[in-house]
Amino acid sequence: MEQAVEIEGVSKSFGKKEVLSDISFLIGEGMIYGLIGPSGSGKTTLVKMIVGIAAPDAGAIRIFGVNVPNLELLEKVGYMAQADALYTELTGKENLDFFASLYPMKNAARKKRIAYAAGIVNLTAELGKRVSAYSGGMKRRLSLAIALVHNPKLLILDEPTVGMDPELRLSVWTELLHLKKEHGKTIIITTHVMDEAERCDIVSLVREGRILATGTPTELKQAYGAKDLEEVFLKAGRENR
Repeated sequence: MEQAVEIEGVSKSFGKKEVLSDISFLIGEGMIYGLIGPSGSGKTTLVKMIVGIAAPDAGAIRIFGVNVPNLELLEKVGYMAQADALYTELTGKENLDFFASLYPMKNAARKKRIAYAAGIVNLTAELGKRVSAYSGGMKRRLSLAIALVHNPKLLILDEPTVGMDPELRLSVWTELLHLKKEHGKTIIITTHVMDEAERCDIVSLVREGRILATGTPTELKQAYGAKDLEEVFLKAGRENR
């Protein structure tokens, strides 16, 4: 299996506070990789460095064999931040059209991608409304559509289903699994919701800037004699105190 993402010895501090400490792992192409942990564990800082928004103090990050940051990677990566970065005075369609226009797509292809991305997150009927009138959940859905609109090889989603109702969350996960299986997409997802973690191929449990354990959900539950990943997290946390 080719490696989509390689993280080697990455550390990061803000002032005197160490946020990430010597993080290393590999993510194979066509895999859903979950970074699981509570708020403040370092997940968001890590994905920002993978995208190239922030730089590590030590270590290296490569995407498809290319060192981050690198402009040639922009077309290959779709990023959904934890905080929505939307133009609230524009409509949902205008937001999608603007972000799609940043990538080399012909008009017909752009329209098709916008329709596809809006349909995935069930926003088609709301595209004509200004984003300022959207609920928090609708803004999250639009942010996910923007991350998908240019058909990236790698999707990086930071807490993507926060604010979504259970039915839409299930719909989004169904599409993510489809993107992996049918289109070979690599997906990195951060979440603190343990039932979502069960859907990932590989998960890394993150706490206080360190990885407690990594493996498939089944492997981790067997290794820790646990009935679910929440129990794995608790047991792994006790072992690493």
